[in-house]
Amino acid sequence: MKWGHLLTDNLNTLPAILKRNSIKFAEKPAFREKEFGIWQSWSWKDVYEYVNNLSLGLIGLGIKEGDHICIIGRNRPHLYWSIIAAQNVGAIPTPLYQDAVAQEMIFPISHCSAKMAIVENQEQVDKLIEIKKDIPLLKNIIYLDPRGLRNYKKNNLSSLNDISSPDKLNNITKFQTELKKRQAKQNLDTKSILLYTSGTTGRSKGVVLSNKNVIESGKAGIVFDKIDSNFSLICYLPMAWVGDFAFSMGLGLQSGMCICCPESAETLHDDMREIGPSYFFGPPRFFESLLTSVNLKIDDAGSFKRALFNYFMSIAKENGEKILENKSVGVINRIKYFLGEIFIYGPLKNRMGLSKTKVGYTAGEAIGPEIFQFFRSLGINLKQLYGQTEACVFVTCQPDKQVHPETVGVPVTGVELKISNSGEVLYRSPGSFVEYFKDPSNTKKTKDRDGWVATGDAGFIDEETGHLKIIDRAKDVGKLKQGSLFAPKYVENKLKFYPNILEAVLFGSGKEYCVAMINIDLTAVGNWAEKNNISYASYQELAGHPDVYKMVAEHIREVNLSLSKDKNLSNCQIRRFLVLHKELDPDDGEITRTRKVRRNLVSDKYSDLIKALYDGSKEIYTETEVTYEDGRKGKISASIKIHELEETFKKVEAA
Repeated sequence: MKWGHLLTDNLNTLPAILKRNSIKFAEKPAFREKEFGIWQSWSWKDVYEYVNNLSLGLIGLGIKEGDHICIIGRNRPHLYWSIIAAQNVGAIPTPLYQDAVAQEMIFPISHCSAKMAIVENQEQVDKLIEIKKDIPLLKNIIYLDPRGLRNYKKNNLSSLNDISSPDKLNNITKFQTELKKRQAKQNLDTKSILLYTSGTTGRSKGVVLSNKNVIESGKAGIVFDKIDSNFSLICYLPMAWVGDFAFSMGLGLQSGMCICCPESAETLHDDMREIGPSYFFGPPRFFESLLTSVNLKIDDAGSFKRALFNYFMSIAKENGEKILENKSVGVINRIKYFLGEIFIYGPLKNRMGLSKTKVGYTAGEAIGPEIFQFFRSLGINLKQLYGQTEACVFVTCQPDKQVHPETVGVPVTGVELKISNSGEVLYRSPGSFVEYFKDPSNTKKTKDRDGWVATGDAGFIDEETGHLKIIDRAKDVGKLKQGSLFAPKYVENKLKFYPNILEAVLFGSGKEYCVAMINIDLTAVGNWAEKNNISYASYQELAGHPDVYKMVAEHIREVNLSLSKDKNLSNCQIRRFLVLHKELDPDDGEITRTRKVRRNLVSDKYSDLIKALYDGSKEIYTETEVTYEDGRKGKISASIKIHELEETFKKVEAA
């Protein structure tokens, strides 16, 4: 098969796959990067030569087999190549989140005993210098961007450009011989990468993935969606996140697709329009923000444009997904949809940078059915997958023509799935991690002798579709005081379907009823406030506005109505809520860098607010510690209103 012909090579390392690509796709674009407004391109031959030279430079700096090299920065081709070069010399690359503050980096760097860090720029160098005393084993810092570093002491600083220049190496023949020896030792069981989890329940765990984990998972993704070298991928999510590594390296290298790096987070949408990725991954929040921006533009449009948009979107809602799945659609409706493609759908997809997308995935959280349907109705093949760092992402995916908003698909090739007696999802696959680094007890708890991995998620296999459904984190599923089911994540995701709600945290385990703390989306609510002539000077002021509370109350009322039709979760209706005076922030430890709520920490930090939600208070004064961008600590205070819903709904049978 055209899309699978490269998978028969039986290569057992990513550097070996890169070498193959440099021969089979020598002059074909391998990486693209936009810098200073200009797209630059490197062929597979260029990338192979650079990685080979950098590998020699790393050996010259004394990097030994088994050493850990931290990679810190945004998505840049040279940093991806550094990952491959580290693997090439038998070292273990360990990407860290580039937006982490200096103190957050101490644990992973010291935990893995990193000897070297390859970083993007001055910002990352400054962080490492700040914590130098806490990471004594880190001997070398290699930087990509030299701006601002001219006058820094050079005792442990080197330029990546210098390290990767063979003409600056002495004894190059000796290093070449050593490189070949190291390459010959590597196989599928060799450790490929160390990735730290987001740490929603406590300190991050270091997940060790082997070459087999990475390569076999990548193969599964390629086979599942028939991906080939003509595809392109845009990489914008953190390099320290397993999804980025699995897509860019595991799947990207093996397929031979072009890997594209945007100029910045702020220019992502513009860069997507220019590059037109054919394979795309985005968390639900990405698609929610896209839809929010579309709605805001339509609200600002004239009456004729609004009417035209609404008419053709009604056509798309009725027929778009059917056409996408090649189902039967009447001639008249096909003509209407074709006209909609000319006037509305095509320009809209182009505006979002998704006009060439053949396969799109979302994962991490549940996505709202309305949002999911919106993109699929435009003809975008958006699907859901379920995965973990411990699985090198791929556990289940939705096959084409079998896409359901409420499920996360079927096991990909090589993955076995089962549900434990307690309702926890278990899987076994070639992608299952080797171990938690320096943590044998947690390794044994998570992965049994037979290779079954406990996900920590509660779910079940849908009898009608055979697809996996995820309910909640198993540890978060509890009982209300009267004994009925409490599933906070399920309800929180329903709330976050509304563009006005950025985050929601539900409480109720062991209590008589449920309460919620809400974060509003400043962009969406700010636009609404502007249109309604509501003035505000800060997030805090807008969050406390009576009309904002009314709007949030209406969203919660609709969610409560929906829950009343669910025989298992009808008692999870929210009775009282408040709108937080600040956004939950990863710098404050309230959410992870991948925007997952640290529930226990939030419960402890805002215990006074939770108490007030249950004791009948109508308002509470609170002081909260915050972390500023430069790392300084401070406090903000606020009097927060507590709103009680006028009614909740009796349990009714679903229609």
